[in-house]
Amino acid sequence: MTEERDTPMHILLIEDDPMIGKSLTLALNEAGMKVDWIQDGIEGQAAAESCAHDLILLDLGLPGKAGMDILKSIRWKGNDTPLLIITAKDGIDDRVEGLDLGADDYLVKPFGFRELLARVKAIMRRNGQSPSSLSNGEITLNTSSHEATYRGKTILLSSKEFSLLQMLVERPGTIFSRSQIEERIYGWGEEVESNVIDVLIHYLRKKFDNDIVRNVRGIGWMVVKP
Repeated sequence: MTEERDTPMHILLIEDDPMIGKSLTLALNEAGMKVDWIQDGIEGQAAAESCAHDLILLDLGLPGKAGMDILKSIRWKGNDTPLLIITAKDGIDDRVEGLDLGADDYLVKPFGFRELLARVKAIMRRNGQSPSSLSNGEITLNTSSHEATYRGKTILLSSKEFSLLQMLVERPGTIFSRSQIEERIYGWGEEVESNVIDVLIHYLRKKFDNDIVRNVRGIGWMVVKP
């Protein structure tokens, strides 16, 4: 696989909820990103001030130090690392305060991972850091326009077909289980029919060669390395 970015995007996740933190770390890792997850506000601010990350995902209700105070402090010190607030606080005043203090975007919980990933990519595009294409052999995916080409021809894909294929192409040779795929392409709490992944795989195989997406019986699916 090749892409325009030479190294994985390095994300600092400051989030005290164990379930959300673990789920986001896993999903972002599977999307090819490196994640440092910190659950305390004071430690989170110290990590943010290191300027060692490409993007910060910041919760507001943190132990030790509140998210807004962290944001205010790092921006006052000149740290312009792109930052996305992720929080359950959905009031207009909270949104305005966060954006006024220098956040690049504001996302209210609960949210689906696909929306978070889209927000992350949009922020990084604005900062000139986001890869726009992935390739694996004869497959090329444009992650900005959600277009796919195969052997020089454009292949029309639904949003979920594209998300599934992107997941597989990003990490060729990696076998993804049904639950991992569901977590990546559906939001938390979103009902998923029992056979929906099989249907998506079937459609991808019809649109590409059958061997592009391989089933590893009893484990999951993968795209082979070119």
